[in-house]
Amino acid sequence: MTRLLEFIVAIVIVAVLGVVVGVAMPSTGHVEREMLISKNLRQVYDVFSNFRRFPDYTVLRSFDPKVQFELSGKAYGPGAKIAWKASDPKVGDGSLEIASIDPGFAQISDAGKGTIVWNLDNSWRGEDKKFTIRLERAGRSQKLVKVNWSYDVNYGFNLISRFSNLYIHGDPDSLIQFSLSNLQNLMASIPNIDYSNMVPSIVDQPAKPVLFVSTTAPRTLDDVDTASDKAMAEIQAAAKKLGVNIVSPRITFTTNWGDQNYTFDVAAEIDSTTLKINGQDVEITPAQRPSLDAAPASSSTAAAPADTAAATPGSKDKLGRVIVDGNVKAVLAFGGKALKAEWNGTGAGLPQTRQMLAAYSQTHGYKFDDVTYRAYDIQVKAPVNNKGTIEGYDEQKFEIYLPLQGDNIPDQTPEQEAGMKQPGLEEGAPAGSSSAPAPAGTAPAPAGTAPTPASTTAQ
Repeated sequence: MTRLLEFIVAIVIVAVLGVVVGVAMPSTGHVEREMLISKNLRQVYDVFSNFRRFPDYTVLRSFDPKVQFELSGKAYGPGAKIAWKASDPKVGDGSLEIASIDPGFAQISDAGKGTIVWNLDNSWRGEDKKFTIRLERAGRSQKLVKVNWSYDVNYGFNLISRFSNLYIHGDPDSLIQFSLSNLQNLMASIPNIDYSNMVPSIVDQPAKPVLFVSTTAPRTLDDVDTASDKAMAEIQAAAKKLGVNIVSPRITFTTNWGDQNYTFDVAAEIDSTTLKINGQDVEITPAQRPSLDAAPASSSTAAAPADTAAATPGSKDKLGRVIVDGNVKAVLAFGGKALKAEWNGTGAGLPQTRQMLAAYSQTHGYKFDDVTYRAYDIQVKAPVNNKGTIEGYDEQKFEIYLPLQGDNIPDQTPEQEAGMKQPGLEEGAPAGSSSAPAPAGTAPAPAGTAPTPASTTAQ
């Protein structure tokens, strides 16, 4: 009986001590980690201001490769949400919602710092759980970004929850630390370019049948113009032979912006999706990514490679493009949603603007396929040839498009929602209009050989 009483007393003492310790422990928890990232501030800010890239850098996928993510709410900024479900109890189910961003995306570059708050709902103990990401330019040249990622929780008077503060350096800490490391790798894959002066929008583009010729020229405007004129003459001759009409200005599909040479396809839209070649009707179809393990197709299915001398007119190359005559081919150019930007100035600024669109797409989580559907530019205002004198060469206007892929594409960019417009020539432009083209080492060369419209110039 005495031992029983001693055991009961011991339990009471332990319970009292537990209560005393619990009351003495803090009612809130906080943990934070920092990392320097060599990247433009606006880019890091944009990645944290939406959840489309969250599955790519969060450590949750490392804990459970089968974890499922679902986006909801707004595409960007306060109200954007992401939820996950996992079979691994270490990950469990949970969700994040962007509660606030300060300042807005239009002011972040001037401010040089910003704060993004995510509300967290998961199985961790406590209430009012949130992540706070503070960004600030750093380094002597201000070209680094200091990322401070913290976690805060309120335990209130729940003593058991207060004891969980002893383990705050477990799951919350590891999620922040490892996700920051993954983020650094993700940011390294994005072109390091400041696109804060660009005002992109998401638009719907119709599919258009085009005739095109592949060519290469040294990276000078004169050489590119000469090669383009020669290719366009071939296209006009082929259109006349086919009995179709050219219904657009000249289009240029960028293939590779190299160190010394520019490889591209000159094209023009025609008024028919069916061509009569060698007495047979041939349907113009979109370009297709080639299959590595596909068996060679028979001649009746038109699979002759485009780059072989034996290619038969009326057949299709390995990308599904119709071989018309000589160097001329036909393809149904991209149709669907595209990211659009405007550029005012000479053609020298187009490579940099295309690079801006690619970086913007990556930070906002818009998917694109630069093998089959590449960026294209339309020249909406061309120089005027006034009796042999070119006028308005520095006042050209271009629309640049990056075709987007996937089903979960937003209807608008944040800039569209805010009603922002691209400034005109007198107000500035995304890239220096009189500057030389961006060095090839800073602009990723498109992969593969499939064409995408790149620029349109008036004839």
